[in-house]
Amino acid sequence: MRISVSEAKAQLTELVRRAEAGEEVVLTRHEQEVARIIPSKKVVDRAERRRIIEEISKAAAAEATPGPCAARSQDFLYDEFGVPR
Repeated sequence: MRISVSEAKAQLTELVRRAEAGEEVVLTRHEQEVARIIPSKKVVDRAERRRIIEEISKAAAAEATPGPCAARSQDFLYDEFGVPR
């Protein structure tokens, strides 16, 4: 859709709604294009965001390999009584 800036002033709310619906709005001045109102990136709802996070978590868990136990990783620094060596 093409519309002059002067006409767009009175219809801004409607033009934004049209852009939200996926339509590109071109603003003109003296029949020359000066600006565009375009749809922003897709907004993901809460449920979809949760599904994506769970999907990524499952994929990461499938690739994870167990390593040494971190609870015992500093034992070499202490003797059997818990005193630093």
